[in-house]
Order: sequence, then C-alpha cells, then structure tokens
Amino acid sequence: MRFIGYLLLLALIAYGLWPYYSLYRLDGALVRPDTTELATLVDLPAIRANYKRRLSAGVSGMLPAADPQSVSGWIQQNVERLGDSALEQTITLDWVREALGDAITRVTGQSPPYLIGAVDFAFFESYDRFLIRLGRLGENATHIRLSRIGTQWTITDII
Repeated sequence: MRFIGYLLLLALIAYGLWPYYSLYRLDGALVRPDTTELATLVDLPAIRANYKRRLSAGVSGMLPAADPQSVSGWIQQNVERLGDSALEQTITLDWVREALGDAITRVTGQSPPYLIGAVDFAFFESYDRFLIRLGRLGENATHIRLSRIGTQWTITDII
C-alpha cells in the first residue's frame, strides 16, 4: 500500500514538473535558427483562433448589432473573413519567435533573448492549462498559455 502511495506521489511530482520542462525546451527552441522543435511546441491554429475571438469581440463591441443585410453587418462579416486570411498570413512560427523575443528583450534587455530569464510567474491554471507571465504583473507583461494536447504541452495563446 505504501509503495502505491509513493508511486502516486512520484507521478504527481512528474506531472507538476512536466510543463516546466516544456518551458525549458521552448527556451532552447526560440534561440535556434531551425523552427522544427519550435513547431512541435506551438499550436498555430489555436493561437489564431484565440486572436480571432478577441478581434471579433472588439469588432462587435465597436459596431451596433444589426442584421447581415445592413452596412454594419456587411462590415462585420468582411472583417471576420479578412481576419481569417490575415491571421493565417501573420501568425506564423516566425511571428511567434519574434513576438516572444521582443517580449523577452523588453523585460530583460538580453540579446539573444533567453525565455527563462524573463519569466516572472509560471503555474497551472487548471490540470491541462499552464500560464507563463513574462515581466511583472501590470507592467505590460506578456502571457503565454500552454495547454496539454495529448502527451505534450504546447503554446495555445500569446497575450
């Protein structure tokens, strides 16, 4: 019985350290010129979907609610349609590398930027979501959200 308890404790500790290991891998992947490892740590469709959701919320807040046949309805539909193609062209692995590199340099002043040096906070939001804050809270900090997808922690949002 005690052996099972130790195994459960060991599994819990390993699970708790798992996203920190992904953070370490991400730190190394950001400074390498090859994007192969970075691609395994980033979920571009999820990042695009989160940006689209924020963009749609901003557009719908600026325009009055109207039927699709009105001018404001037409504008909303076109912004959403153009937003999809613009997000696909803009949010790429190079964009992720540049966005995180700029955030790290802003916080630490390091060049080349090392992610771990910029981390001010990193902890679980839930059992399958992990939040990393680059910089101090309230000082134009950048947030990176990792989500457990299958057997790997990947970036699903950069805020």
